[in-house]
Amino acid sequence: MRVLFAAGMAALLAACMHAPTPEEVATESTRLTEYLNAEFEEELAMNPMDLTTMGRKELYDQLGDFSEAGSLKQLQWRRESVAGMKASIDPAKLNDDAKTSWAIWESELQRAELRNTWKRHAYVFGYNGAHTGLPNFLITYHKVDAPADMDAYIARLNKLGDALDQSTERAKLAASDGIRTPKFGYERTISEARNVISGAPFAAGPDSPLWADVKEKINALKTGGKADAAQADKWTAAAQAALLGEVKPSYEALIAWLNADMPNAKSGKVGALTLPNGTAWYNASLQMQTTTSMTAGEIHNLGLKEVERIHAQMDAIRISTGFKGDKAAFFEFMRTDKQFYLPNTDEGRAQYLAKAQGYLDAMYKRLPEYFGRLPKAPLIVKRVEAFREVPGGAAHYYGPTPDGKQPGIFYAHLIDMSAVSLWALESLAYHEGVPGHHMQIAIQNELTDIPLFRTQYGYSAFSEGWGLYAEDLGKEMGMFTDPYNDFGRLSSELWRAVRLVVDTGLHAKGWTEDEAIQWAMANSPRPESSIRSEVKRFLLWPGQATTYKIGMIKIQQLRDEARAALGAKFDRKSFHDMVIGGGSMPLPVLEVRVRAWIATQTKA
Repeated sequence: MRVLFAAGMAALLAACMHAPTPEEVATESTRLTEYLNAEFEEELAMNPMDLTTMGRKELYDQLGDFSEAGSLKQLQWRRESVAGMKASIDPAKLNDDAKTSWAIWESELQRAELRNTWKRHAYVFGYNGAHTGLPNFLITYHKVDAPADMDAYIARLNKLGDALDQSTERAKLAASDGIRTPKFGYERTISEARNVISGAPFAAGPDSPLWADVKEKINALKTGGKADAAQADKWTAAAQAALLGEVKPSYEALIAWLNADMPNAKSGKVGALTLPNGTAWYNASLQMQTTTSMTAGEIHNLGLKEVERIHAQMDAIRISTGFKGDKAAFFEFMRTDKQFYLPNTDEGRAQYLAKAQGYLDAMYKRLPEYFGRLPKAPLIVKRVEAFREVPGGAAHYYGPTPDGKQPGIFYAHLIDMSAVSLWALESLAYHEGVPGHHMQIAIQNELTDIPLFRTQYGYSAFSEGWGLYAEDLGKEMGMFTDPYNDFGRLSSELWRAVRLVVDTGLHAKGWTEDEAIQWAMANSPRPESSIRSEVKRFLLWPGQATTYKIGMIKIQQLRDEARAALGAKFDRKSFHDMVIGGGSMPLPVLEVRVRAWIATQTKA
């Protein structure tokens, strides 16, 4: 006993003697930031499009490597980067925020290894593939402020075909392993690809999306006195040559291969279980998407419980409105009654966008009561571009550039106005705009006191969890005064709970597409066309749909934990600023971060 006690005391004394000083902690934390900033610049050099979305114009004429070899090169780089960090930095001498950086950088290697293991299972032309992502990137993010920018744009047009060819080759390699999107995925990709190369200069008709963008950007230089007519004509001719000589053949090759391979694609039961090693793949996808170790069974059961809980709250609203009928009848009423939908006309679409802006304007006035830090970048509400718009498609958000020149964009699919109810719009505006995605992502982009990579990395469980948390926060902030809109808030949360059940049903329990649609119809008031579109999305993107509710619940649990621990010291502004003031991160890292914050607040 004496020997053990002596040994323990010696260890304790040694630990005390070697406890890092505040100066050592500051120095080592700074060294880690400098190391990670240098490493991230190397990563950006391999991903020129990321530089552009950050508002930077280095490598402005490049798109990057879309091949499997390119992915493997980046994985090897990340292995060496993490090894270098561990060899040169002492984690025992880091402050709490530097420990967050360390944990995220280390976890990214684990995620990259997992992605590499399943590199052919993630659908290349699933949800927002390169065939639509590349054109949308050029149209949205490649800004042309000077003649050199137009030269770079045309250079990128000339490389777009190669990038698409590399993506097509990856899809072929996956198909050779027996991994294909469902048949509807082939049909959707063909339709979207044709939309990109329909119209001038590819064929007679209105300007194609890329051609219209080319002409608009060239004209802006010309009218702005930055180019003369002769230079404009040279750019126009060069862009046309690139579109016809590089872009069109690659899109036609993709369409031809999809048509030829489509007979091998499946319909009906097309979840992850139908793929080689499908169960293991889905479990890996859940791990990557949720950043947790939750199993498909745990997620499915959580969804069932949440659906039951939210149904009870919705029933209270049904009763308060005086509706004569049961829950199913009320769902059908909310789904179909004309008072909740605008006309399927341009005027109706304009009214929808205006109403969304009105909700955002009102919310902006309330933000200072709940947040100390506010986003600087502007936010706009916009209809999805025609070449990638689908009936009932999910609204989504594109982040701003750090300099704020490219605003945040809240996108809505408005091709079918019967799929976008007015009662769902208020919660949608808060989710995609403020205090949701725009609040979180714009502020993340604007952070200057953390390593640069943390201003750019994104984790669906964090960002979508925050978006759903923001909807519920809107209720606490005094919004949703209309009972139908409040029903819409609950419907939005309900849909995320339904997703837990449906996503795991499709991919872990062998549900067919129709079975998933029918279950969702019976348990949600969402319009049928939207449900059908969403179920297809789940099939093309296994696991992603589970991130919203899992992330929201974790943030709420951490908030409640902080409130219970701090009592009167708990400050909602400080809590919110702390959660989104460190950038997006895996949920386990967020948990550690929040508890470290609680400890500092307790001592304050």
